[in-house]
Amino acid sequence: MANSKLITLTDPRSSAAEAFRTLRTNLIFSGVERALTTLVITSAKNDDDKSEATANLAVTFAQAGNKTILVDGDLRNPLQHTLWGVKNDRGLTTMMLEPEAMAHPPLIQTEVENLSLLPSGTLPPVPSDLFSSQRMGEVLGVLKARANYIIFDAPPVLSASDAALLASRLDGVLLVVKTGSTRRDQVARARDELNRVHARVLGAVLTNAPRGDTR
Repeated sequence: MANSKLITLTDPRSSAAEAFRTLRTNLIFSGVERALTTLVITSAKNDDDKSEATANLAVTFAQAGNKTILVDGDLRNPLQHTLWGVKNDRGLTTMMLEPEAMAHPPLIQTEVENLSLLPSGTLPPVPSDLFSSQRMGEVLGVLKARANYIIFDAPPVLSASDAALLASRLDGVLLVVKTGSTRRDQVARARDELNRVHARVLGAVLTNAPRGDTR
C-alpha cells in the first residue's frame, strides 16, 4: 500500500494531487522551446518536504504515460526508499562504482506503471566528488536512454554543494519552499547558489500551504 505522503496515489482527487498534476503540465510546456527531460528538485534547507514533493511529481509524470525514473540523489539523507518501502543497498552509487551496473542499472519498478526508482545506494564519504565526476555524466546518459523523464531528489542547497553540482548538469531545477518554515532569506540564498552555477531555475514549489490555497 502506498505511503500516506504519496498523496497522488492515496488521494488522487485531492486539491494537493491536482496541484502536482498542474505543476507537471506546466513543466512539460516549459520544455517546448528548450528541452526539459532531466529535472532536479531541491530545497533551501532540511525539513522542507522536498522528498515527498519529488516523489509525488514523479508519480504524475508516470501517470501521464511518460516513462519516468525517480533518482534519489540525496546521498546524505536519502528518503525515497523509505517512501516507497524498498531496500537501499543498491542504487545510484552502485552505478557510479560498479561497471556492470551501467549495463544493468539497479532500477526498482514501483507500483505505478511507467515509474522506476533508483535509490541512493550505499552512502559515499564525499557525495560532491561523485556529482562532479565524469562518471556522473555517463550515468545520466544511461538513464536518459531508458526513460522520457529523469527526476532527481537532491540535498538542500544550503547544506551541501551537491544540489548545485547536479543542477548544473540537468535541464532544470525546482526549489521546494515550505510554508511557515522556509525563510525568505534562505530562499534568496539558495537561488543565488543555483544562479552561480548557471542552473536553469524553473520556479518554486510551495508545500504545507493552508487548505484552500491552490499553490
